[in-house]
Formats: sequence, C-alpha cells, structure tokens
Amino acid sequence: MKSLLTILLIALTFISCSDKRERNYQYFPNMYQSVPYDTYGEYEIFPEEQEALQVEEASIPRGFTPYEYEDSAEGYDKAKEELKNPLPYTEANLAEGRQLYTIYCATCHGDKGNGKGYLVEREKILGVPSYDDQGRAITEGSVYHVMWHGINTMGSYASQMDNEELWLVDHYVMQLKDELEGKDPRAFESEKETESE
Repeated sequence: MKSLLTILLIALTFISCSDKRERNYQYFPNMYQSVPYDTYGEYEIFPEEQEALQVEEASIPRGFTPYEYEDSAEGYDKAKEELKNPLPYTEANLAEGRQLYTIYCATCHGDKGNGKGYLVEREKILGVPSYDDQGRAITEGSVYHVMWHGINTMGSYASQMDNEELWLVDHYVMQLKDELEGKDPRAFESEKETESE
C-alpha cells in the first residue's frame, strides 16, 4: 500500500507540473530557443582570432560586370563613341529585347519609340524625345549609358535589369530608331557566325 501511494504521489507530481502549451523538459534549450549573435559581435564563446569574413574593398558580386563610364557629359560622349553591343543581333535576342522594352520603356517612350507612351499621353511626364531626333543621334553606347545611369527625369535601370538584358533592350531601341528613320531593317546574324566567334 505504501509503495502504491508513493507511485501515485510521483505520478501526480509529474502530471501537475506538465503544461500542454510548452514542452516540459528541455534537455538542450539552445535547440528550442536559439541565441542570437550579431555577425561582427564579440562573444566569449568565439576565439579572438575568429571573426566573420569582411568583404574585400575591390570585390564585385559574381555575374556583375562593372561599368567604367562615369555619369557625366564626358562619360556619355565617351560611351557614345566607344561602346558597342556585345550580344549578337539575332531574331531571338531582338524578341527578348522587345519584351523587356515593353515592360520597362514603352510606358514613357511609346511602342514605336516616338516618345508618345502611355504616361506622356496622360501628361504625367512631358518632354520624352523620339529616338530619331536629329539633335540626339543616339548610338548603341549612348543608349546603354543612359539606361545604366539614367538622365534627366529617367532613372537608372541598372538595378532592374542585368547587363545582358540592358544590351537586349539596346538592340530593340536601335531597331526602333531605324524604323523611325525609314531605314531598311538590319540583317540578322546567323547562329553559325555567332558560334564561330
């Protein structure tokens, strides 16, 4: 009888201490509630010589190509003369450039590149020039430079599109310019030519 009473008391103790909302016993409390550590904080558990790796000052993210032309009139002129589109002028690249242009550019510049996009028609933005304006005489390099840095009320698109996408849009903008000027369409480069290069 005495042993039965002892067992009952032990069982009641365990039952009365239980809480259905939380775990009763935590053998490794850090597994349930992690201790927050700041990346570059100093803590006793870490040896003094061990710390998080600092990013080197001159490093660049993987897949990112730095743009070396500065955001100035001189940088614009230099890019206008020197920069050439590295992507082959193929039907697939032009189609992809058209899609990106429709997403990012057509609302202001218009589907035809004449500066009469949706926002211009609604008079939300004024003074968007046409791609065939004589005073501008845009080139592949100048278009890329403006998309990278932005100009006047047009912001930079370097954060929305990667390098390749900017060059794809560049192809399409130059095609719209040729259409506005009444030039014959540029011939596509064949797949064999681009593979051999």
